[in-house]
Amino acid sequence: MSSRTRATASPLFVPHKTDRRSARAARDEFAAARVQARHASRPEALRTKTGGADPELRPTYPAAGRPGPASGRGGRLKLPAHRMTTATASGAYPFLAEGGLGAQGIYVGQDVHAEAAFTYDPFALYGRLEGFTNPNILLAGIIGMGKSALAKSLAVRAVAFGYRIYVPCDPKGEWTVVAQELGGQTIALGPGLPGRLNPLDAPARPHAVSEADWTTEVRKRRLLLLGSLAKTVLRRELHPMEHTALDIALDHVVAYRTSTGTTPLLGDVAYVLGSPEQLEDATGDRSGRLGHAAEDLAHALRRLIHGDLAGMFDAPSTVRFDPSAPMLSIDLSRLGGAGDDTGLVLAMTCASAWMESALSDPTGGRRWVIYDEAWRVMRHIALLERMQSQWKLSRGLGIANMMVIHRLSDLLTAGDAGSRGRALAEGLLTDCSTRIIYRQEADQLATAAAVLGLTGVETQAVSALTKGRGLWKVAGRSFITQHLLHPRERELFDTDLRMTATTGTPAPVISVSM
Repeated sequence: MSSRTRATASPLFVPHKTDRRSARAARDEFAAARVQARHASRPEALRTKTGGADPELRPTYPAAGRPGPASGRGGRLKLPAHRMTTATASGAYPFLAEGGLGAQGIYVGQDVHAEAAFTYDPFALYGRLEGFTNPNILLAGIIGMGKSALAKSLAVRAVAFGYRIYVPCDPKGEWTVVAQELGGQTIALGPGLPGRLNPLDAPARPHAVSEADWTTEVRKRRLLLLGSLAKTVLRRELHPMEHTALDIALDHVVAYRTSTGTTPLLGDVAYVLGSPEQLEDATGDRSGRLGHAAEDLAHALRRLIHGDLAGMFDAPSTVRFDPSAPMLSIDLSRLGGAGDDTGLVLAMTCASAWMESALSDPTGGRRWVIYDEAWRVMRHIALLERMQSQWKLSRGLGIANMMVIHRLSDLLTAGDAGSRGRALAEGLLTDCSTRIIYRQEADQLATAAAVLGLTGVETQAVSALTKGRGLWKVAGRSFITQHLLHPRERELFDTDLRMTATTGTPAPVISVSM
Protein backbone atom coordinates (compact mmCIF):
# COMPACT_ATOMS: atom_id res chain seq x y z
CA MET A 1 0.00 0.00 0.00
CA SER A 2 1.43 3.33 -1.03
CA SER A 3 1.21 6.23 1.35
CA ARG A 4 -0.30 9.56 0.24
CA THR A 5 1.61 12.73 1.07
CA ARG A 6 -0.50 15.68 2.37
CA ALA A 7 0.91 19.19 2.00
CA THR A 8 0.14 21.62 4.79
CA ALA A 9 1.02 25.19 5.68
CA SER A 10 1.58 26.10 9.33
CA PRO A 11 0.81 29.53 10.77
CA LEU A 12 3.65 31.97 10.45
CA PHE A 13 5.20 33.53 13.53
CA VAL A 14 7.34 36.61 12.86
CA PRO A 15 9.70 37.86 15.56
CA HIS A 16 8.55 41.04 17.22
CA LYS A 17 11.59 43.15 16.24
CA THR A 18 11.68 42.23 12.57
CA ASP A 19 11.71 45.14 10.10
CA ARG A 20 8.81 45.75 7.68
CA ARG A 21 10.55 44.38 4.58
CA SER A 22 11.35 41.08 6.28
CA ALA A 23 7.83 40.80 7.73
CA ARG A 24 6.25 41.47 4.28
CA ALA A 25 8.51 38.86 2.63
CA ALA A 26 7.62 36.31 5.30
CA ARG A 27 3.89 36.97 4.77
CA ASP A 28 4.25 36.56 0.99
CA GLU A 29 6.11 33.28 1.45
CA PHE A 30 3.41 32.05 3.81
CA ALA A 31 0.65 32.99 1.34
CA ALA A 32 2.45 31.13 -1.48
CA ALA A 33 2.89 28.06 0.72
CA ARG A 34 -0.81 28.11 1.66
CA VAL A 35 -1.86 28.30 -2.02
CA GLN A 36 0.49 25.44 -2.87
CA ALA A 37 -0.86 23.34 -0.01
CA ARG A 38 -4.46 23.98 -1.05
CA HIS A 39 -3.69 23.08 -4.67
CA ALA A 40 -1.83 19.92 -3.70
CA SER A 41 -4.80 18.69 -1.64
CA ARG A 42 -7.21 18.84 -4.61
CA PRO A 43 -8.02 15.67 -6.61
CA GLU A 44 -5.85 14.81 -9.59
CA ALA A 45 -8.68 15.45 -12.10
CA LEU A 46 -9.22 19.00 -10.87
CA ARG A 47 -5.46 19.68 -10.88
CA THR A 48 -5.25 18.57 -14.50
CA LYS A 49 -8.31 20.59 -15.51
CA THR A 50 -6.95 23.81 -14.04
CA GLY A 51 -3.56 23.41 -15.59
CA GLY A 52 -1.75 21.15 -13.13
CA ALA A 53 -0.13 21.89 -9.85
CA ASP A 54 1.65 25.02 -11.00
CA PRO A 55 2.33 27.02 -7.83
CA GLU A 56 2.52 30.22 -9.88
CA LEU A 57 -1.14 29.91 -10.98
CA ARG A 58 -2.89 32.75 -9.15
CA PRO A 59 -5.99 34.90 -9.83
CA THR A 60 -5.44 38.27 -11.43
CA TYR A 61 -6.93 40.11 -8.45
CA PRO A 62 -7.41 39.00 -4.86
CA ALA A 63 -10.83 38.01 -3.54
CA ALA A 64 -11.33 41.51 -2.09
CA GLY A 65 -11.26 43.00 -5.60
CA ARG A 66 -8.93 45.27 -7.50
CA PRO A 67 -6.93 47.54 -5.21
CA GLY A 68 -6.28 51.20 -5.70
CA PRO A 69 -8.31 54.16 -7.02
CA ALA A 70 -9.55 52.17 -10.04
CA SER A 71 -11.47 49.77 -7.83
CA GLY A 72 -14.67 51.92 -8.01
CA ARG A 73 -14.96 51.97 -4.25
CA GLY A 74 -13.38 55.28 -3.57
CA GLY A 75 -16.48 57.46 -4.06
CA ARG A 76 -15.19 58.93 -7.31
CA LEU A 77 -17.84 57.23 -9.46
CA LYS A 78 -20.42 59.81 -10.61
CA LEU A 79 -23.65 58.96 -12.42
CA PRO A 80 -26.11 61.46 -13.94
CA ALA A 81 -29.34 62.11 -11.97
CA HIS A 82 -32.44 60.33 -13.25
CA ARG A 83 -35.78 62.13 -13.06
CA MET A 84 -39.20 60.45 -13.15
CA THR A 85 -42.80 61.14 -12.17
CA THR A 86 -44.30 59.79 -8.96
CA ALA A 87 -46.56 57.51 -11.01
CA THR A 88 -43.49 55.95 -12.66
CA ALA A 89 -41.66 55.77 -9.35
CA SER A 90 -44.58 53.95 -7.72
CA GLY A 91 -44.37 51.34 -10.48
CA ALA A 92 -40.61 51.02 -10.26
CA TYR A 93 -40.67 50.96 -6.44
CA PRO A 94 -44.05 49.40 -5.55
CA PHE A 95 -43.26 48.95 -1.86
CA LEU A 96 -43.02 52.63 -1.02
CA ALA A 97 -45.80 53.76 1.36
CA GLU A 98 -48.27 56.57 0.69
CA GLY A 99 -47.39 60.04 1.85
CA GLY A 100 -50.74 60.46 3.63
CA LEU A 101 -53.35 63.18 3.29
CA GLY A 102 -51.38 65.85 5.07
CA ALA A 103 -51.32 66.99 8.67
CA GLN A 104 -54.40 69.23 8.46
CA GLY A 105 -57.51 67.55 9.82
CA ILE A 106 -58.94 65.27 12.50
CA TYR A 107 -56.52 62.76 13.98
CA VAL A 108 -57.76 59.24 13.26
CA GLY A 109 -54.90 56.92 14.14
CA GLN A 110 -51.84 55.40 12.50
CA ASP A 111 -51.15 54.75 8.85
CA VAL A 112 -50.05 51.12 9.07
CA HIS A 113 -47.77 51.10 6.03
CA ALA A 114 -46.19 54.53 6.49
CA GLU A 115 -46.08 54.16 10.31
CA ALA A 116 -47.17 57.78 10.60
CA ALA A 117 -50.14 59.70 11.97
CA PHE A 118 -53.25 59.64 9.76
CA THR A 119 -55.53 62.68 9.72
CA TYR A 120 -58.74 63.31 7.78
CA ASP A 121 -61.05 66.26 7.24
CA PRO A 122 -63.43 66.24 4.26
CA PHE A 123 -63.80 70.02 4.34
CA ALA A 124 -60.04 70.56 4.29
CA LEU A 125 -59.54 68.04 1.47
CA TYR A 126 -62.23 69.51 -0.78
CA GLY A 127 -60.58 71.65 -3.43
CA ARG A 128 -57.09 70.55 -2.37
CA LEU A 129 -57.02 66.84 -3.23
CA GLU A 130 -57.48 65.96 -6.88
CA GLY A 131 -60.56 63.81 -7.45
CA PHE A 132 -62.12 64.70 -4.10
CA THR A 133 -65.46 66.01 -5.38
CA ASN A 134 -67.68 65.84 -2.28
CA PRO A 135 -67.39 65.49 1.53
CA ASN A 136 -69.70 62.44 1.85
CA ILE A 137 -68.51 59.22 3.51
CA LEU A 138 -69.48 55.55 3.32
CA LEU A 139 -68.52 53.40 6.32
CA ALA A 140 -69.05 49.63 6.09
CA GLY A 141 -67.96 46.77 8.33
CA ILE A 142 -69.24 43.66 10.05
CA ILE A 143 -70.35 43.71 13.68
CA GLY A 144 -67.58 43.98 16.26
CA MET A 145 -64.86 45.45 14.05
CA GLY A 146 -65.14 49.01 15.45
CA LYS A 147 -67.01 50.93 12.75
CA SER A 148 -69.42 52.51 15.28
CA ALA A 149 -66.48 53.56 17.44
CA LEU A 150 -64.88 55.22 14.41
CA ALA A 151 -68.06 57.14 13.54
CA LYS A 152 -68.47 58.38 17.11
CA SER A 153 -64.79 59.21 17.44
CA LEU A 154 -64.86 61.30 14.25
CA ALA A 155 -67.96 63.09 15.55
CA VAL A 156 -66.44 63.86 18.95
CA ARG A 157 -63.16 65.06 17.50
CA ALA A 158 -64.91 67.11 14.82
CA VAL A 159 -66.57 69.20 17.54
CA ALA A 160 -63.11 70.41 18.56
CA PHE A 161 -62.74 71.84 15.03
CA GLY A 162 -65.94 73.83 15.35
CA TYR A 163 -68.18 71.42 13.41
CA ARG A 164 -71.68 70.49 14.61
CA ILE A 165 -73.01 66.96 14.59
CA TYR A 166 -76.55 65.86 13.64
CA VAL A 167 -77.75 62.26 14.01
CA PRO A 168 -81.28 62.17 12.52
CA CYS A 169 -81.72 58.46 13.22
CA ASP A 170 -80.30 56.59 16.20
CA PRO A 171 -82.09 53.19 16.11
CA LYS A 172 -80.15 51.76 19.08
CA GLY A 173 -79.85 54.82 21.31
CA GLU A 174 -76.05 54.66 21.34
CA TRP A 175 -75.51 58.34 20.55
CA THR A 176 -77.40 59.63 23.58
CA VAL A 177 -74.48 59.32 25.98
CA VAL A 178 -72.14 60.91 23.41
CA ALA A 179 -74.43 63.91 22.94
CA GLN A 180 -74.75 64.35 26.70
CA GLU A 181 -70.99 64.18 27.16
CA LEU A 182 -70.54 66.97 24.60
CA GLY A 183 -73.29 69.11 26.10
CA GLY A 184 -75.57 68.49 23.14
CA GLN A 185 -79.26 67.70 22.78
CA THR A 186 -81.06 64.35 22.51
CA ILE A 187 -84.72 63.93 21.57
CA ALA A 188 -86.16 60.54 22.42
CA LEU A 189 -89.27 59.55 20.49
CA GLY A 190 -91.50 56.57 21.12
CA PRO A 191 -94.80 55.37 22.57
CA GLY A 192 -95.38 56.83 26.03
CA LEU A 193 -92.54 59.37 25.82
CA PRO A 194 -93.20 63.10 26.15
CA GLY A 195 -91.17 64.07 23.08
CA ARG A 196 -93.14 65.54 20.16
CA LEU A 197 -91.92 66.80 16.79
CA ASN A 198 -94.09 68.56 14.26
CA PRO A 199 -92.49 67.86 10.85
CA LEU A 200 -94.54 70.70 9.30
CA ASP A 201 -92.77 73.33 11.39
CA ALA A 202 -91.51 76.17 9.20
CA PRO A 203 -87.75 76.67 9.57
CA ALA A 204 -86.35 80.10 10.21
CA ARG A 205 -86.01 82.18 7.07
CA PRO A 206 -82.40 82.90 6.04
CA HIS A 207 -81.55 86.57 5.82
CA ALA A 208 -80.62 86.38 2.14
CA VAL A 209 -84.01 84.92 1.07
CA SER A 210 -87.08 87.05 0.50
CA GLU A 211 -90.37 86.35 2.26
CA ALA A 212 -92.16 85.26 -0.94
CA ASP A 213 -89.36 82.92 -2.01
CA TRP A 214 -89.17 81.41 1.44
CA THR A 215 -92.92 80.77 1.53
CA THR A 216 -92.63 78.87 -1.75
CA GLU A 217 -89.64 76.89 -0.43
CA VAL A 218 -91.47 75.90 2.78
CA ARG A 219 -94.51 74.74 0.78
CA LYS A 220 -92.29 72.60 -1.46
CA ARG A 221 -90.62 70.97 1.54
CA ARG A 222 -93.93 70.19 3.17
CA LEU A 223 -95.27 68.62 -0.01
CA LEU A 224 -92.13 66.50 -0.34
CA LEU A 225 -92.53 65.35 3.25
CA LEU A 226 -96.19 64.41 2.82
CA GLY A 227 -95.40 62.58 -0.40
CA SER A 228 -92.55 60.65 1.24
CA LEU A 229 -94.76 59.60 4.15
CA ALA A 230 -97.56 58.46 1.84
CA LYS A 231 -95.22 56.51 -0.45
CA THR A 232 -93.58 54.78 2.51
CA VAL A 233 -96.91 53.52 3.87
CA LEU A 234 -98.47 52.71 0.48
CA ARG A 235 -95.19 51.19 -0.84
CA ARG A 236 -95.78 52.66 -4.29
CA GLU A 237 -95.55 55.89 -6.25
CA LEU A 238 -98.40 58.39 -5.99
CA HIS A 239 -100.86 58.90 -8.81
CA PRO A 240 -101.29 62.35 -10.41
CA MET A 241 -104.66 62.97 -8.73
CA GLU A 242 -103.17 62.01 -5.38
CA HIS A 243 -100.52 64.68 -5.82
CA THR A 244 -103.26 67.16 -6.60
CA ALA A 245 -105.18 66.14 -3.48
CA LEU A 246 -102.07 66.68 -1.33
CA ASP A 247 -101.51 70.14 -2.82
CA ILE A 248 -105.07 71.22 -2.18
CA ALA A 249 -105.27 69.77 1.33
CA LEU A 250 -101.99 71.40 2.39
CA ASP A 251 -102.92 74.82 0.99
CA HIS A 252 -106.33 74.63 2.71
CA VAL A 253 -104.76 73.77 6.09
CA VAL A 254 -102.01 76.41 5.81
CA ALA A 255 -104.54 79.11 4.97
CA TYR A 256 -106.66 78.20 7.97
CA ARG A 257 -103.72 77.92 10.39
CA THR A 258 -102.20 81.18 9.19
CA SER A 259 -105.45 83.01 9.95
CA THR A 260 -105.36 81.64 13.51
CA GLY A 261 -101.62 82.18 13.98
CA THR A 262 -100.80 78.50 14.55
CA THR A 263 -98.68 75.90 12.76
CA PRO A 264 -100.21 73.23 10.48
CA LEU A 265 -100.34 69.65 11.77
CA LEU A 266 -100.38 66.29 10.01
CA GLY A 267 -103.78 65.59 11.54
CA ASP A 268 -105.21 68.66 9.81
CA VAL A 269 -104.00 67.44 6.41
CA ALA A 270 -105.33 63.92 7.02
CA TYR A 271 -108.72 65.32 8.04
CA VAL A 272 -109.05 67.36 4.84
CA LEU A 273 -107.98 64.37 2.72
CA GLY A 274 -110.69 62.31 4.38
CA SER A 275 -113.36 64.97 3.78
CA PRO A 276 -114.39 64.95 0.09
CA GLU A 277 -116.64 67.95 0.57
CA GLN A 278 -113.71 70.15 1.64
CA LEU A 279 -111.66 69.07 -1.37
CA GLU A 280 -114.63 69.79 -3.66
CA ASP A 281 -115.15 73.21 -2.11
CA ALA A 282 -111.49 74.06 -2.68
CA THR A 283 -111.51 72.99 -6.34
CA GLY A 284 -115.13 73.57 -7.31
CA ASP A 285 -115.27 70.05 -8.79
CA ARG A 286 -118.45 68.25 -7.63
CA SER A 287 -117.76 65.01 -9.49
CA GLY A 288 -116.28 63.33 -6.42
CA ARG A 289 -113.26 62.00 -8.29
CA LEU A 290 -110.73 63.94 -6.20
CA GLY A 291 -112.26 62.74 -2.94
CA HIS A 292 -112.16 59.15 -4.16
CA ALA A 293 -108.50 59.52 -5.22
CA ALA A 294 -107.56 60.89 -1.76
CA GLU A 295 -108.93 57.90 0.19
CA ASP A 296 -105.64 55.96 0.17
CA LEU A 297 -103.74 59.09 1.20
CA ALA A 298 -106.02 59.68 4.15
CA HIS A 299 -105.58 56.11 5.37
CA ALA A 300 -101.81 56.29 4.84
CA LEU A 301 -101.46 59.36 7.06
CA ARG A 302 -103.81 57.87 9.64
CA ARG A 303 -100.98 55.69 10.94
CA LEU A 304 -99.15 58.78 12.16
CA ILE A 305 -102.29 60.01 13.92
CA HIS A 306 -104.08 56.98 15.33
CA GLY A 307 -101.63 54.11 14.69
CA ASP A 308 -98.41 53.04 16.39
CA LEU A 309 -96.88 56.52 15.82
CA ALA A 310 -99.83 58.40 17.28
CA GLY A 311 -98.96 61.58 19.15
CA MET A 312 -95.29 61.73 18.18
CA PHE A 313 -95.69 63.76 15.00
CA ASP A 314 -99.30 64.97 15.17
CA ALA A 315 -98.86 67.57 17.86
CA PRO A 316 -96.99 70.84 18.33
CA SER A 317 -93.29 70.35 18.97
CA THR A 318 -92.36 70.08 22.63
CA VAL A 319 -88.70 70.88 21.97
CA ARG A 320 -87.04 73.66 20.06
CA PHE A 321 -84.08 73.24 17.80
CA ASP A 322 -80.90 74.72 19.26
CA PRO A 323 -78.58 75.59 16.35
CA SER A 324 -75.73 76.36 18.74
CA ALA A 325 -75.71 72.87 20.31
CA PRO A 326 -72.59 70.88 19.36
CA MET A 327 -74.62 67.71 18.77
CA LEU A 328 -78.27 66.80 18.18
CA SER A 329 -79.44 63.19 18.04
CA ILE A 330 -82.91 61.69 17.54
CA ASP A 331 -83.26 58.55 19.68
CA LEU A 332 -85.61 56.11 17.91
CA SER A 333 -84.61 53.01 19.87
CA ARG A 334 -88.23 52.50 21.01
CA LEU A 335 -89.37 52.04 17.40
CA GLY A 336 -88.84 49.25 14.89
CA GLY A 337 -88.12 46.56 17.44
CA ALA A 338 -90.79 44.14 16.18
CA GLY A 339 -89.13 43.55 12.81
CA ASP A 340 -91.21 46.13 10.90
CA ASP A 341 -89.03 49.06 9.87
CA THR A 342 -91.90 51.10 8.43
CA GLY A 343 -92.55 52.93 11.69
CA LEU A 344 -88.83 53.63 12.07
CA VAL A 345 -88.62 54.96 8.52
CA LEU A 346 -91.66 57.19 9.02
CA ALA A 347 -90.19 58.57 12.22
CA MET A 348 -86.84 59.12 10.55
CA THR A 349 -88.49 60.92 7.64
CA CYS A 350 -90.34 63.27 10.00
CA ALA A 351 -87.24 63.85 12.14
CA SER A 352 -85.14 64.58 9.05
CA ALA A 353 -87.70 67.11 7.82
CA TRP A 354 -87.73 68.80 11.22
CA MET A 355 -83.93 68.87 11.31
CA GLU A 356 -83.69 70.47 7.86
CA SER A 357 -84.46 73.82 9.45
CA ALA A 358 -80.83 73.98 10.55
CA LEU A 359 -79.30 72.30 7.52
CA SER A 360 -80.86 74.82 5.12
CA ASP A 361 -79.38 77.83 6.89
CA PRO A 362 -76.15 78.81 5.08
CA THR A 363 -74.94 80.65 8.18
CA GLY A 364 -75.10 77.49 10.29
CA GLY A 365 -71.47 76.59 9.62
CA ARG A 366 -70.10 73.23 8.57
CA ARG A 367 -71.91 70.17 9.89
CA TRP A 368 -71.72 66.39 9.93
CA VAL A 369 -74.92 64.38 9.40
CA ILE A 370 -74.54 60.74 10.43
CA TYR A 371 -77.02 58.08 9.35
CA ASP A 372 -76.31 55.20 11.72
CA GLU A 373 -77.63 51.74 10.82
CA ALA A 374 -78.54 53.07 7.36
CA TRP A 375 -79.01 49.52 6.08
CA ARG A 376 -82.43 49.50 7.75
CA VAL A 377 -83.79 52.16 5.41
CA MET A 378 -82.30 50.94 2.14
CA ARG A 379 -85.55 49.26 1.12
CA HIS A 380 -87.62 52.45 1.30
CA ILE A 381 -87.42 54.55 -1.84
CA ALA A 382 -89.01 57.65 -0.32
CA LEU A 383 -86.29 57.99 2.30
CA LEU A 384 -83.57 57.20 -0.24
CA GLU A 385 -84.85 60.10 -2.33
CA ARG A 386 -84.57 62.48 0.62
CA MET A 387 -81.07 61.20 1.37
CA GLN A 388 -80.06 61.61 -2.27
CA SER A 389 -81.24 65.23 -2.23
CA GLN A 390 -79.14 65.88 0.85
CA TRP A 391 -76.14 64.11 -0.71
CA LYS A 392 -76.40 66.23 -3.86
CA LEU A 393 -76.64 69.49 -1.89
CA SER A 394 -73.84 68.63 0.54
CA ARG A 395 -71.33 71.06 -0.97
CA GLY A 396 -73.73 73.98 -1.13
CA LEU A 397 -75.01 73.38 2.41
CA GLY A 398 -71.60 72.66 3.96
CA ILE A 399 -72.60 69.16 5.08
CA ALA A 400 -70.54 65.98 5.33
CA ASN A 401 -72.97 63.05 5.22
CA MET A 402 -71.88 59.70 6.66
CA MET A 403 -73.75 56.48 5.89
CA VAL A 404 -72.99 53.53 8.20
CA ILE A 405 -73.86 50.04 6.95
CA HIS A 406 -72.73 46.48 7.67
CA ARG A 407 -72.07 44.99 4.24
CA LEU A 408 -71.70 46.37 0.75
CA SER A 409 -74.48 44.02 -0.32
CA ASP A 410 -76.86 46.17 1.77
CA LEU A 411 -76.77 48.65 -1.12
CA LEU A 412 -78.12 45.94 -3.41
CA THR A 413 -81.18 45.28 -1.22
CA ALA A 414 -82.71 48.57 -2.32
CA GLY A 415 -84.20 46.84 -5.35
CA ASP A 416 -83.57 44.67 -8.36
CA ALA A 417 -81.03 45.60 -11.00
CA GLY A 418 -82.29 48.56 -13.01
CA SER A 419 -84.94 49.53 -10.46
CA ARG A 420 -85.38 53.00 -9.02
CA GLY A 421 -84.29 51.91 -5.54
CA ARG A 422 -81.09 50.29 -6.80
CA ALA A 423 -80.25 53.38 -8.83
CA LEU A 424 -80.73 55.63 -5.78
CA ALA A 425 -78.55 53.42 -3.57
CA GLU A 426 -75.79 53.24 -6.16
CA GLY A 427 -76.07 57.00 -6.58
CA LEU A 428 -75.40 57.50 -2.87
CA LEU A 429 -72.27 55.39 -3.19
CA THR A 430 -71.11 57.31 -6.25
CA ASP A 431 -71.49 60.58 -4.36
CA CYS A 432 -69.14 59.40 -1.60
CA SER A 433 -65.54 60.42 -2.29
CA THR A 434 -64.47 58.61 0.89
CA ARG A 435 -65.12 54.89 1.39
CA ILE A 436 -64.02 53.28 4.65
CA ILE A 437 -64.17 49.48 4.57
CA TYR A 438 -63.70 47.43 7.69
CA ARG A 439 -63.46 43.66 7.63
CA GLN A 440 -65.95 41.83 5.41
CA GLU A 441 -66.94 38.19 5.50
CA ALA A 442 -65.50 35.85 2.87
CA ASP A 443 -68.80 35.59 1.01
CA GLN A 444 -68.99 39.39 0.76
CA LEU A 445 -65.56 40.00 -0.74
CA ALA A 446 -66.66 39.55 -4.34
CA THR A 447 -69.53 42.01 -3.87
CA ALA A 448 -67.26 44.54 -2.15
CA ALA A 449 -64.66 44.28 -4.89
CA ALA A 450 -67.29 44.70 -7.62
CA VAL A 451 -69.13 47.61 -5.98
CA LEU A 452 -66.03 49.54 -4.92
CA GLY A 453 -63.63 48.47 -7.67
CA LEU A 454 -61.07 47.01 -5.25
CA THR A 455 -57.84 45.55 -6.55
CA GLY A 456 -56.78 42.00 -5.72
CA VAL A 457 -54.38 43.22 -3.04
CA GLU A 458 -57.06 45.46 -1.47
CA THR A 459 -59.61 42.64 -1.49
CA GLN A 460 -57.17 40.35 0.26
CA ALA A 461 -56.36 43.05 2.79
CA VAL A 462 -60.06 43.61 3.60
CA SER A 463 -60.51 39.91 4.42
CA ALA A 464 -57.65 40.01 6.95
CA LEU A 465 -58.34 43.33 8.71
CA THR A 466 -58.31 43.21 12.50
CA LYS A 467 -60.46 45.19 14.94
CA GLY A 468 -60.14 48.93 14.50
CA ARG A 469 -58.22 48.61 11.24
CA GLY A 470 -59.83 49.62 7.96
CA LEU A 471 -59.15 50.29 4.31
CA TRP A 472 -59.61 53.98 3.52
CA LYS A 473 -60.17 54.83 -0.13
CA VAL A 474 -60.04 58.61 -0.49
CA ALA A 475 -60.43 59.92 -4.05
CA GLY A 476 -58.74 56.83 -5.50
CA ARG A 477 -55.92 56.68 -2.95
CA SER A 478 -55.78 53.75 -0.53
CA PHE A 479 -54.62 53.59 3.08
CA ILE A 480 -54.68 50.91 5.76
CA THR A 481 -55.36 52.84 8.97
CA GLN A 482 -55.45 51.67 12.57
CA HIS A 483 -58.00 53.70 14.50
CA LEU A 484 -56.72 54.71 17.95
CA LEU A 485 -59.10 55.50 20.81
CA HIS A 486 -58.53 57.58 23.90
CA PRO A 487 -59.37 55.67 27.12
CA ARG A 488 -62.29 58.04 27.73
CA GLU A 489 -63.57 57.45 24.21
CA ARG A 490 -63.28 53.71 24.69
CA GLU A 491 -65.45 54.00 27.79
CA LEU A 492 -68.09 56.12 26.04
CA PHE A 493 -68.25 54.07 22.85
CA ASP A 494 -68.41 50.61 24.44
CA THR A 495 -71.24 48.82 22.64
CA ASP A 496 -70.40 45.41 24.14
CA LEU A 497 -71.34 46.30 27.71
CA ARG A 498 -74.07 43.68 27.99
CA MET A 499 -71.80 41.02 26.52
CA THR A 500 -68.85 41.75 28.82
CA ALA A 501 -70.63 42.78 32.06
CA THR A 502 -70.35 40.44 35.02
CA THR A 503 -73.38 38.21 35.54
CA GLY A 504 -75.77 39.74 38.02
CA THR A 505 -74.32 43.24 37.67
CA PRO A 506 -76.99 45.63 36.37
CA ALA A 507 -76.07 47.86 33.48
CA PRO A 508 -75.97 51.59 34.18
CA VAL A 509 -79.18 53.45 33.45
CA ILE A 510 -78.94 56.62 31.38
CA SER A 511 -81.68 59.16 31.96
CA VAL A 512 -82.50 61.46 29.06
CA SER A 513 -83.75 64.90 29.96
CA MET A 514 -86.01 66.59 27.46
